[in-house]
Amino acid sequence: MSDKHFKVIIVGTGPAGYTAAIYAARADLGPIVFEGDQPGGQLTITTEVENYPGFSHGIMGPELMKEFRDQTLRFGTVIKSETVAAVDFSVRPFKIFTTGDIYTSDAVIIASGARALLLDLPNEKKLMGYGVSACATCDGFFFRGKKIAVVGGGDTAMEEANFLTKFAEKVTIIHRRDTLRASRIMQKRAMDNPKIEFMWNAVVTDVHGEPETGIKGLRLKSTVDLKEWDWETQGLFLGIGHKPNTEFLQGQVKMDENGYIVTVPGTTKTSVEGVFAAGDVQDHVYRQAVTAAGTGCMAAIEVERYLEAQHGGH
Repeated sequence: MSDKHFKVIIVGTGPAGYTAAIYAARADLGPIVFEGDQPGGQLTITTEVENYPGFSHGIMGPELMKEFRDQTLRFGTVIKSETVAAVDFSVRPFKIFTTGDIYTSDAVIIASGARALLLDLPNEKKLMGYGVSACATCDGFFFRGKKIAVVGGGDTAMEEANFLTKFAEKVTIIHRRDTLRASRIMQKRAMDNPKIEFMWNAVVTDVHGEPETGIKGLRLKSTVDLKEWDWETQGLFLGIGHKPNTEFLQGQVKMDENGYIVTVPGTTKTSVEGVFAAGDVQDHVYRQAVTAAGTGCMAAIEVERYLEAQHGGH
């Protein structure tokens, strides 16, 4: 068992997992990180990152994550490309079941992130980062003076649309029904914004364009008479929400109704002593690389203190 036992196991990479690993490794905790099926997290499907401090000219998302990864390895972190399938937090040490093996640990940091809900369009993934985006605060700046579309009818879509009017010439909200499910105040804000238009009873069936040229337009379909038509636009923002990657944690830690891990305010502590959560898996408000990295740092420091109190550091 001993070669499968670690003081701390970190589930997931991305800014939260990697930062936690850097701090844990430098505190001599010998962390192991399970990368899962999307090493580097959501930033690996982002093209240019211009708002991460320290990179005055911007940096590509995958490159930034490679820098993070290299830094964790420099301090002796073990990185495995296995995916965590299940956990057992009812026993001490904790049990972690991966696609390859069973591991045990004294403390766990969950940094498994969240994923933007997509429309499953034929060209959507190909054009992600080239005109298709799921994050207005990350990518809005690139759409200055352009005409763009936002899909969705909830608070997320209204918030993204309002934010995007700072840059775009015009924002069209495309919604499958003729009523919104967004809160009253968000609806009013969008309806009162002169740059926002609504296209009711329509769904997007595909995106036209190439990575080299960006997107040219959308294929739309009426939900009323099922007619299809092409519509010109230079950007498509998906405002249909995010889903935290917490399926493997069912019944193990306290979550909210959307599946986000609940942490003690001002900390990364979960409902299970010795289990901590960092990044988008517990943050549905900010969802930024820099805030995820910050909570990764917090989690590692809290783990160090927790282990110190448990074992006097041994």
